Amino acid sequence: MCLPPPLPHPSTPPKAGSQGGKSKGSGKEGKEGQRRTGGGASALWKTGRCGWGGHGGQRRLPVGGGRGVGGEVDPARHSMSTRADVLVMTPWFAPIIWDGVFDSAILDAQFESTTIGLTVFAIKKYVVFLELFLQTAEKHFMVGHRVTYYVFTDRPANVPSVPLAEGRQVVVLEVRNYARWQDVSMHRMKTISNFSQERFLREVDYLVCVDVDMKFSDHVGVEILSPFFGTLHPGFYRAARNDFTYERRPRSQAYIPRDEGDFYYAGGFFGGSVVEVLQLTTACHQAMVVNQANGIEAVWHDESHLNRYLLYHKPTKVLSPEYLWDERMLQRPPFLRRLRYVAVPKNHAEIRH
Repeated sequence: MCLPPPLPHPSTPPKAGSQGGKSKGSGKEGKEGQRRTGGGASALWKTGRCGWGGHGGQRRLPVGGGRGVGGEVDPARHSMSTRADVLVMTPWFAPIIWDGVFDSAILDAQFESTTIGLTVFAIKKYVVFLELFLQTAEKHFMVGHRVTYYVFTDRPANVPSVPLAEGRQVVVLEVRNYARWQDVSMHRMKTISNFSQERFLREVDYLVCVDVDMKFSDHVGVEILSPFFGTLHPGFYRAARNDFTYERRPRSQAYIPRDEGDFYYAGGFFGGSVVEVLQLTTACHQAMVVNQANGIEAVWHDESHLNRYLLYHKPTKVLSPEYLWDERMLQRPPFLRRLRYVAVPKNHAEIRH
């Protein structure tokens, strides 16, 4: 995971116009412009109970059953907490997931028959991160559920053998490497798109796409699953929209005007149903192909294209910075109760070359 310099951490929630500010359409994007949704998320920072909004994906997903006698939930056993200190819903009624706004027991029952695919790229020297990644995933990621770890690597012989729980497997998928780390990063979209068509649609219900130079440090479960989800970038979750590092060059396919934007999303943790991830990765790859033909490379590569896509195709769920954090670069604020997926120490210059 690559982070910008840390931002100052005020003691109060963000002011209006900060991460989650109003998305203002310009009418310049044709059909895409018609998909824009009004913002004002920062005004909702101090809301109460988290609602579970969102809409269905393009295919029915297995989320039923196992909720107790007659399918009823006993309110005495399952009570929702409230969070008055953080934003818990977007302006388009998608929940933002924090500790204390979901009941794991209910959700585990709903997703009992679900199979989750976790994609990770271990190209060149990044293969050294795989062992810790897999070990901590077995301890914290989707525990009790069926999981397929899809490991993309150019060094299949170096993939470590890690003990796995029942119903979980590692699938090694050999891919080529590239001289520049930027090209490795950008080709992830093409690779995920191709393999989604070739096999993921048949093998799993949801895809979770993450960076490998990380470790799971706390529970990451089915509360993240949704037809389409993104994660708030830890370096910008309280920044003003003008400070977001969107692609600002109009000639680029990743371009976002300065008066538009909801959140700044991280490229290191996104996912959803396989159909939705296929659409996302295909669109981003096609945009990168156009950019390359025009001699343009987006400022933050695949992350820039991801942010444009998520602006005009609203996610049905948003993950808080609990799900992507760097303890060495960022000061932990008091309302961040858990750190679920964190960066491991590394020398970027050494590991990338």
